[in-house]
Amino acid sequence: MFKLTNQDGNARTGVLTTPHGEVETPFFMPVATKAVGKFITSDDYNELGIKAIITNAFLCSLVPGLDLLEDGVHKFMNYKGVIFNDCGGFQMLRENLLKGTTNNGIFFTNPYGKDIFIRPKTIMEIEEKVGGDVIMALDCVIPYGKEREDYEEAIEKSHRWTKQCKELHKTKQLLFGITQGGTFKDLRTKSSEFINSLDFDGNAIGGLGIGESREKMFEVIEWSNEILSKEKPRYLMGVGDPKQILECISRGIDIFDSILPAKHARHGQLFTRNGVVTLKKGKYKFDKRPIEEGCTCSTCKNFTRSYIRYLLKTNDAAGKRLRTIHNLHFMNNFMRDIREAIKENRFEEFKQDFLNKTSSN
Repeated sequence: MFKLTNQDGNARTGVLTTPHGEVETPFFMPVATKAVGKFITSDDYNELGIKAIITNAFLCSLVPGLDLLEDGVHKFMNYKGVIFNDCGGFQMLRENLLKGTTNNGIFFTNPYGKDIFIRPKTIMEIEEKVGGDVIMALDCVIPYGKEREDYEEAIEKSHRWTKQCKELHKTKQLLFGITQGGTFKDLRTKSSEFINSLDFDGNAIGGLGIGESREKMFEVIEWSNEILSKEKPRYLMGVGDPKQILECISRGIDIFDSILPAKHARHGQLFTRNGVVTLKKGKYKFDKRPIEEGCTCSTCKNFTRSYIRYLLKTNDAAGKRLRTIHNLHFMNNFMRDIREAIKENRFEEFKQDFLNKTSSN
């Protein structure tokens, strides 16, 4: 289901085969948490040519609810590409949701009804009903900056739950395991060795991008990828900054997801090959150029920076949609160009050129 096709240093391209078709790696997934993105819908994803997105199976089970998803999330939201389903472990970082954990699972507050206890069997049943192509084993996530003992306890729970998910997995959905361990090398090594030993369809690195320095995040990736199988896709969860993506690809990562590009767009920070355009600045008030010269997204083809800035200043919902379309278009083309650079053995040149052009941002 995963085939490596090219390698340039540690950067790689490959093809991931799923029940809803193939997607070429490395790729970036926009976040559609409850079967919809913010200010953007499936027809936009399809029009933009986005091959994969990620939803959250646990949150989808609360809203819209499993009764509305009986035909699967693809049909429900009318998306034709690949869908990853996150397991909900990351929601442990939301203090308004987390009530606590036991050795058997996680207690969550349900904002829409009775509190819920998620155990491996529960999440596997939920993910099967939601119907994503790639599902995640249940992990135990704790915030950055805790004591070593907290991370030791968390990986013991993660490993127990993950093994149970592997044993319960009976569907054609691809199942990925998730490593944890904070920023402690021995814990990350222990977790990577354990997850790797279970022979998942793919391996994810979790618990990063939540407060640690960029340098420490890159170090953890290097520790992990020394152990995680080179024959399996490697997924770094929750990272969507273009500069960081380049650095992570150079360290062997294949798959990314994040709310960052869409969130930045909503706040008027727009990605270009020359850096971020911050539309709140007064110099854009009368700027008749598109967000990025040569960009083929529908926003750039039809509207000026001046107009998009006006929509930002008036907090108009139409502007949030138009800006989101641009940033997701940018990310999709950015990843395409990265793949081409790897295939042509010029990834490092591409990376340095991009970093040099965007160094002031």
